Amino acid sequence: MEENNQTPKGNNEQDNLEERAIKRIKERKERKKKNRHEYEKKRVIVPSVTAIFLIIVGIIAAIHSTYYQSTDDAFVEGRLITVAPRVSGPVVKLLVDDNDEVKAGDLLVEIDPKDYEVKLHQAEAKLAQAKAQLDVTESDIDKTTSNVSEAVEDVNSTRSKLEFAQKDHKRYNDMYKAGIVSKQDYDKAKKELEVSQANHKSATEKSNAAKFNLESTKAKSEAVQADIKRLEAEVEQAKLDLSYTKIYAPQSGMVSSRSVEQGNYLQVGQPLMQIVPKQVWVIANFKEIQLTNMKPHQQVSIKIDTYPGKRFKGEVQSIQRATGAKSSLFPPENAVGSYVKIVQRVPVKIIFKEDISDYNIVPGMSVVPKVKVK
Repeated sequence: MEENNQTPKGNNEQDNLEERAIKRIKERKERKKKNRHEYEKKRVIVPSVTAIFLIIVGIIAAIHSTYYQSTDDAFVEGRLITVAPRVSGPVVKLLVDDNDEVKAGDLLVEIDPKDYEVKLHQAEAKLAQAKAQLDVTESDIDKTTSNVSEAVEDVNSTRSKLEFAQKDHKRYNDMYKAGIVSKQDYDKAKKELEVSQANHKSATEKSNAAKFNLESTKAKSEAVQADIKRLEAEVEQAKLDLSYTKIYAPQSGMVSSRSVEQGNYLQVGQPLMQIVPKQVWVIANFKEIQLTNMKPHQQVSIKIDTYPGKRFKGEVQSIQRATGAKSSLFPPENAVGSYVKIVQRVPVKIIFKEDISDYNIVPGMSVVPKVKVK
């Protein structure tokens, strides 16, 4: 009895196992069928959605490129003013450091002025000596001018006496030949003529000597005057050299790249530091194909990497009249060898149209400008 009862129970368990196995097989088949259906569905939907997305993006990009032109080849630009000495000497005062803000006319560096003060005193002494010499020559000119006047008067006086003596001698000569006067009277008239001739000759020679002396004195005065002009120029140059010992800020801005220290011996033209003014702008190198509709005064949106959440307002100021390659020190020579066409870039100057004094925008920063061309 016990064996008969156990046999059906074992068969039931086996049947249950088989049913569960069959059920699991059916479930796997259904899952595979469902996954295959979903996969086939995705194979159709995903490419379609991707294509539609790319088409929309393409249309947006085309419309955007029609109205806007942008480039990432753009940088903030500004003036970098190099400060250099105009005279040599040791630095006795250094009044600024890197990143100090200065105003135009502020004293930056002072060179030892002692040598230049001595040179100025020497030049002024030479000038004073030349002016004193000029006073002497001017006095000599006055004296020689007076001597010339006296000599001319003597010449005129002796000429009058000579003319009278010549007439008197002719009259006595005629009377002597006619027997009217004695030989003694004739000899007396002849002697007076000879004396008048000698006096006139002597007065003429003295007059000529006085005139020559006057011309010589005038020439000496002109030479002294020329020397004075030269010395005055030397004094002015010495004053300039002395003033150059103090180096002032040529413009307002911020000190950068300072390379001088107190005690350094400076040479003429040696770079000491740079002054970077606050005024900055953007130089954007657009491709030549982007310039078709670009022109001055168009509005620009400027994105600066330093301020990613800010868009600055700008304006196209000018477009360079040559490509960047043509403006370089070594422009390409395409007339020889094999030629490969390369899209050229043209620098475009963009200015800021808003107050940027609250932002630290300095030359060299990367920017992305977007120009509204239509």
